[in-house]
Amino acid sequence: MKFYDCTTAPSPRRVRIFLAEKGITVPTVQVDLRNNEQLTSAFLAINPEATVPVLELDNGTRITDAIGICVYFEAIHPTPPLMGESAEEKALVTMWQRIAERNGFFAGMEALRNATPGLKGRALPGPDNYEQIPALAERGRTRIARFFTQMDARLSQSDFVAGARYSIADITTLVAVDFAKWVKLPVPEECAHLRRWHAQVSARPSAKA
Repeated sequence: MKFYDCTTAPSPRRVRIFLAEKGITVPTVQVDLRNNEQLTSAFLAINPEATVPVLELDNGTRITDAIGICVYFEAIHPTPPLMGESAEEKALVTMWQRIAERNGFFAGMEALRNATPGLKGRALPGPDNYEQIPALAERGRTRIARFFTQMDARLSQSDFVAGARYSIADITTLVAVDFAKWVKLPVPEECAHLRRWHAQVSARPSAKA
């Protein structure tokens, strides 16, 4: 088994936190995204989507999606459960994970990739080039602000994002909130519940994975 990672990228960080919560260690290969190693023929042979993370299983199967990788490890290492146990809990964790991904993580990507000079011509991850659209950067920033308000309201009612215990929904939300700092959007002071939660989950050892 082999895990293709990039320590500076937010998406594989979700997997690293997930694995740390499970107490799982996987041999890791670092991919240098800063120097476009993901676009080399050698890496494209591993993942034609030109993205990390990638999990290569012992039988050669490759899983090229962060949540897909987490699903795999949840199935083979179900304790502690990070994707729910009952049908209801699994549904709620999936729902909130998708909300956090759509409204927070993807909004951060939209804001960053459409405004960063070093990503000119690379407004979307993957093997193809796309030009930046400044209006999308601004829309991403607006979406992040809305995400903060949405999650603050949610966390005024719940200890964790999906309910009473820590889950992959918290992992995605944590990474999304930290990702927003890349575009100089910290959590506002008035979002007291989100700030309380962020301090709590950031103190977990897994957050440093």
